Amino acid sequence: MAANDRKRVILLGSTGSIGRQALEVLAHLNALHARGIGPHRYEVVGLSAGRQGDALIKQATEWGVRDIAILDGNGIDPPAGTRLRRGPAGAEQLVRDIDADIVLGAMVGAAGLPATLAAIDRGMDIALANKETLVAAGELVIAACRRTGSRLLPVDSEHSGVWQALAARRSGDASPPFVLDDEVRAIVLTASGGALRDWPLDRIRDATPEQALAHPNWDMGAKVTIDSASLTNKALELVEAHWLFGVGSDRLRAVVHPSSIVHALVEYADGSIVAQLGAPDMRTPIQYAFTHPDRIDGCSDRMDWSALSNLEFRAVCPERYPALELGFRVIDEGGTAGAVFNAANERAVEAFLEGRIHFGRIVECTRATMDALGTSPVRDLADVLEADAEARRCIDRMVAERPASKISS
Repeated sequence: MAANDRKRVILLGSTGSIGRQALEVLAHLNALHARGIGPHRYEVVGLSAGRQGDALIKQATEWGVRDIAILDGNGIDPPAGTRLRRGPAGAEQLVRDIDADIVLGAMVGAAGLPATLAAIDRGMDIALANKETLVAAGELVIAACRRTGSRLLPVDSEHSGVWQALAARRSGDASPPFVLDDEVRAIVLTASGGALRDWPLDRIRDATPEQALAHPNWDMGAKVTIDSASLTNKALELVEAHWLFGVGSDRLRAVVHPSSIVHALVEYADGSIVAQLGAPDMRTPIQYAFTHPDRIDGCSDRMDWSALSNLEFRAVCPERYPALELGFRVIDEGGTAGAVFNAANERAVEAFLEGRIHFGRIVECTRATMDALGTSPVRDLADVLEADAEARRCIDRMVAERPASKISS
């Protein structure tokens, strides 16, 4: 921890949905601290973005940040005194150059993996919003955390919910990663079901990007929203839960919960179930990751219990959501299966958003890539990156061989 009451923060993916909301939370917490509420004042010491250079510069100016990084920084003219790192290695270099106490990992996709591993290598805590980090390289990440003592503080609402529900049996500031014993019978992650959850099955395959992006509950980026519509996001989250909480596929479940009020449930061996509930507002888990184990007045929406008429749950229909099975497959196979699954899905979602494949082919192509490439051991980051690259090439070949224009409705 830095001297006195200060917590130094690096935000990876600061211009995305999670990054912007994180800055809202930090501004709120600093305003409270100025009034004597809360033990910490938060200083943003580093920011990174993908391609939104103007937004990144604006954030850096508003927060007085001198160290920034961008993946594609063509045409950016940073203010005097600002140190800008450009290119694919920029975020990792930022983390290696700047001292911080906590790093928000909110970069979309596998691009954030090297920077997150660098932060763990330096012993920083990770507020983890990037599912792909653990899906693609969970074995490496968990080993690194155990070596350096870094904590993984879940920002996904579901994993934050599990973490909070586990407080019923874990005292103090216990934080992942850890291995749960047999007192926990099952972890259940809830899923909104996405934009297409009430569509007839025969229409889902040909949903347009605009239709699949119309999420009923959450304000998220395009990639996460498409993954929500296919339930690939829940498959990724099951893999993430496996690594965060040290449980096998036999103790992991998913259920569709349209209102997104219950975020996760933990079933104990005696039959008791502890659930974490809250309004569907990402600022709540973001704040909990920053302030844990303290509970401080939040800036997120509050639950209107008088308007809550029911808590509906639905079993996951395999025909509607075939992606879920791939998450269990990754957990059971291990090795490079996660890197292949993650990369294939990323590339297939890109192809869908560009109109090159139908919605229904996202999962089909992902599964076919996993079948074609199989699984190899993960010894280092190079193994993960090689599997990632090969999966993307495999998807590109599939899309080129059968573009959307050649598929009958």
